[in-house]
Amino acid sequence: MIRFENISKTFGKHTVLQNIALTFEQGQAVAIVGPNGSGKTTLIKSLLGMVIPDTGSIYVDNQNIKHDFSYRSKIGYMPQIGHYPPNLSIRQLIEMMTDIRKGIIDSKQLDFDIIKDFELEKIYEKKLGTLSGGTKQKVSAALAFLFDPQILILDEPTAGLDPLASEILKQKIFKEKNKGKLILLTSHILSDLEELSSHLLYIQDGQIQLFKQLSQLKEEYDETRLSKIIARLMQVKLSPSLPQPYWV
Repeated sequence: MIRFENISKTFGKHTVLQNIALTFEQGQAVAIVGPNGSGKTTLIKSLLGMVIPDTGSIYVDNQNIKHDFSYRSKIGYMPQIGHYPPNLSIRQLIEMMTDIRKGIIDSKQLDFDIIKDFELEKIYEKKLGTLSGGTKQKVSAALAFLFDPQILILDEPTAGLDPLASEILKQKIFKEKNKGKLILLTSHILSDLEELSSHLLYIQDGQIQLFKQLSQLKEEYDETRLSKIIARLMQVKLSPSLPQPYWV
């Protein structure tokens, strides 16, 4: 569904991504982890078209995304921090985004589950500039799921949410996962990643060090907790000379 072919990116003298070759398939829920500055954000922004790689190509459903942004209609993106026009109300924002998508998606396909579950209708007329961080997260989640996308990119989705809202969002992610959608997740809450993900992608120094099913990793590392596996990965600078299961 998504294919990265030898993607590299540098900012000045700093190489952020080095020859990334990677394929994500429909039905996977992938936790993307790595130390700070490892290249996770640049990888996601490259997929979204917000960063243009220096070399290589990215394909979504075999479509080269370079200079063609129509593929974005297949993606629902929830940023870690949503920045919205402060003078718009929640209702106006949702209506504006729906108007933009007219002709791309049938209105019957719109997914209002999160809007209903978070009871956003009750505060529809509130201005976005007056919302708390947690409520803005709810709005970001509502927009990410609204157009029933086949690919979901969720960046720290539960950050800032209270326990009830967090559970509502996780149940929605489970529901979409069970539909066979591709879900890419980043989070510092490792218990969330363990709960929601089927695969782990570990990036360090701009290179893919490991991409495997969580169940396989737990067996190879003889660990039941994802946090312990990630801690071991981050303690050792991986290289091809290391024995399995460290190098894949």
